Amino acid sequence: MSDLAKNLDTVRQQIRDAERAAGREEGSVAILPVTKFRPVERIEELASLGIALVGENREQEARDKAAELEGRCGIAMIGQIQSKKANSVARWASEVHSLDSLKLAHGLERGMALALERGDRTGEILPCMVQLSYDGDSARGGAHLDDVPAIVEAVEESEHLEMAGFMVVPPLDSQPREVFAQARSLTDDYAAKLNRNFRLSAGMSGDFADAIACGSDIVRVGTALLGPRPVV
Repeated sequence: MSDLAKNLDTVRQQIRDAERAAGREEGSVAILPVTKFRPVERIEELASLGIALVGENREQEARDKAAELEGRCGIAMIGQIQSKKANSVARWASEVHSLDSLKLAHGLERGMALALERGDRTGEILPCMVQLSYDGDSARGGAHLDDVPAIVEAVEESEHLEMAGFMVVPPLDSQPREVFAQARSLTDDYAAKLNRNFRLSAGMSGDFADAIACGSDIVRVGTALLGPRPVV
């Protein structure tokens, strides 16, 4: 068994333990491996181990990897997206987890229409998660809570975007459990309002047990799976 396979087994067991501790159904939490700066071969190995989607932070790196993978594994964009990159992201992304502005929502919708018109992608719908900001720091990404209703409405009214839930990264000086719980509450409020299930992506290698306890459906795991991030 490879080191990656062993690490994945370990993380899966840790998630099962956290699910049980939280009284949640086993298998209710998905792993999103974060593969920034990792070679495509590692993503292919993850795919062979049953991982269907990984997360990438940088548009150009993700685009290049998507081209090499040729559909063998999907890529979710989890990093900040410049509006001018919306057309490109729409061509290759399986999902977007870092939608944080009305401008970007409109840009992704236009990008999807263009990509489909040109035959650059086959999937007609791009699932999107709105990234939440709990400190208003634009450098870290995320939508201010006051802006969330308009962004959700724009996605709901679009032809090629699908509102899939919310993503959150707790501010550095925050209490992560409080942020996770607030994000779960907001996710549930919108699920009730729009009458369908929404996912919450919260928690990373160091705090995913707390996130699971607070109701996260997706945990983003990098170092626990792939080791320390390479220096670039």
